[in-house]
Amino acid sequence: MKKIALISYGCPKNLVDSELMLGLLAENGYSITLNEEEADTVIINTCSFISDAERESIRAILEMAEKKKNIIVTGCLSQKHPEELKKEIPEIKAILGTTDFTKIVEVLKNLDKGFIDEVNREPEYIYPENIERQQITMGASSYIKIADGCNYRCGYCVIPYLRGNYRSRKIENIVEEAKKLVKKGVTEIILIAQDTTGYGVDIYKKPMLPKLLEELNEIEGLGWIRIMYAYPTQMNKELLTTIAKLDKVVKYVDIPLQHSHPEMLKMMNRPSFDYRPMIENIRKIISNVSIRTAFIVGYPGETEEHFEHLCKFVEDMKFDKMGVFTYSREKGTPSYKLPNRVNSRVAKQRYKKLMEIQQKISLERNKTFIGKLVPCIIECYSDEGEVIARTQYDAPEIDGVVNIRTAKHVVPGDIEMVKIIDCTEYDLIGEI
Repeated sequence: MKKIALISYGCPKNLVDSELMLGLLAENGYSITLNEEEADTVIINTCSFISDAERESIRAILEMAEKKKNIIVTGCLSQKHPEELKKEIPEIKAILGTTDFTKIVEVLKNLDKGFIDEVNREPEYIYPENIERQQITMGASSYIKIADGCNYRCGYCVIPYLRGNYRSRKIENIVEEAKKLVKKGVTEIILIAQDTTGYGVDIYKKPMLPKLLEELNEIEGLGWIRIMYAYPTQMNKELLTTIAKLDKVVKYVDIPLQHSHPEMLKMMNRPSFDYRPMIENIRKIISNVSIRTAFIVGYPGETEEHFEHLCKFVEDMKFDKMGVFTYSREKGTPSYKLPNRVNSRVAKQRYKKLMEIQQKISLERNKTFIGKLVPCIIECYSDEGEVIARTQYDAPEIDGVVNIRTAKHVVPGDIEMVKIIDCTEYDLIGEI
């Protein structure tokens, strides 16, 4: 049988969809490779969150067209631009939308019968519980998608229009998947959704993330549980006390706030209130918590006064981890037609200034670890022979790492006690 290759772009949520597709292909006897050179047919699971991500996906499609591959495009780009893809890149054999990837086997069987359009124009994401995921990245950590879609309509975000409204999975299905991952050797599971804190409201009629965490905490052999993508209005006492009391749930809160000024938050269709008491409350309830956030600069209507308010907020709150994005104008989002656009040069300057503020905060925070013994999850060995690890305060691929010097043989996935001896702005240096 001819080999099928898969190229996956975008966020961890998209990665899970890619792994589900691979599981479906394996179940149906297809030979799979992650090296497109070996395959006649290439599936490209695309991202369309911002323009740069779209360009990356389009480049990959054009490259495969040049190599005369049979191309199947799935994911956010085909959901957003199905007609344009069909018209502009005639080499594409089939397109599937964000919620149609379970039709991949049927599409492959009919690939020689002409162009196939399997994009549901009104997406509704339902997780295919009967498929065994084939993991692309098997390491210390693995993602579990607990829901998909979104009921919010933030001004800058196209996701709800690409993935439909919020749909949770059942607790027992998530727990079962986590157990299987632990049996495969996964030490840390990372819970993901467009908004993890809204988990369960649609099927249980109330937020059920605390209950889910309690169930996962019981799994034998599981080391760490991490929650990503929290929403400001859902950071209630029940959730915070659950994070604080459960030993396997890392003391790490990822809560993208996007801005601090109430006027900007209103323009972004975000919860518009003073975030300071909420941040203080998180720190009060969860001792030694690490808070990660993200902000957007250059959103239409952002004045110098709005930006200075954000700078002061960041200086005062001293977030442990912080990402900054310059606003990306995307068709189909509420902000696309907003007036008072910010000059891109000004947006870049604001990005630079905010990151410089955070660098100093991050360095000061990292210095507090020097001399301490810290549990770290072993990731891998570097080319130079150093051990790469992470503390519980660092999510994979977005936060810092711990570079460890040791003669001891360590195993990826193990959690080791590491003495921190030095640091940089974002990373720690340790020894075992």
